[in-house]
Amino acid sequence: MPKINAATVAEHRAQQRAALIRAAVDILVAQGATAVTPAAVGARAGLARSSFYQYFPSSAALLASIVEEAFTAADAAIAEALADVHEPAARFDAFIRTELHLAAQGAHRPAKALLQADLPPECLARVHELHHRHNAPLQAAITALTGETDASALTAQLVGGTVQAAMTAIEHGADPTQVTDRALALLHHGLNTPARQPHP
Repeated sequence: MPKINAATVAEHRAQQRAALIRAAVDILVAQGATAVTPAAVGARAGLARSSFYQYFPSSAALLASIVEEAFTAADAAIAEALADVHEPAARFDAFIRTELHLAAQGAHRPAKALLQADLPPECLARVHELHHRHNAPLQAAITALTGETDASALTAQLVGGTVQAAMTAIEHGADPTQVTDRALALLHHGLNTPARQPHP
């Protein structure tokens, strides 16, 4: 049996799989989806190419796993932030603060790269599906705040554009707290909602 660096074989396999996904994310962000090949990912993770196929049948399967894991982590963070928040304006703020906090941690890098990548059609469709589901709490808060029905989707897109610009600023080194406060100030003004004090 190959030497393992974990308490159990299952833990070892989980570690190896996680290492392959981390390596693939690094390659994806730096070079794009086409560079995510079994050989490149295995080499970056310090594993033989043959080891890659013990975990993923293809590069497309690996990209699909990255899609799922990227959104699962972000969805969990949003769910936790909104768990005890019920008033629409507070949910709006909590969503955006959490999104920009995740951006400061680099958590959105894989999803952003995937949205820009030349993915297989089924993989790209899944990215858009998960992205829509992830943003559902934000759109619901906007609908509750503005009373819009038909226009709420457009308003959510415009809010999303501001959030994306804020993420880009943070990724380029701007202070996350300053960017978050400024973005929320602009959005409150645009939506005509009262500004709220940040959570301690």
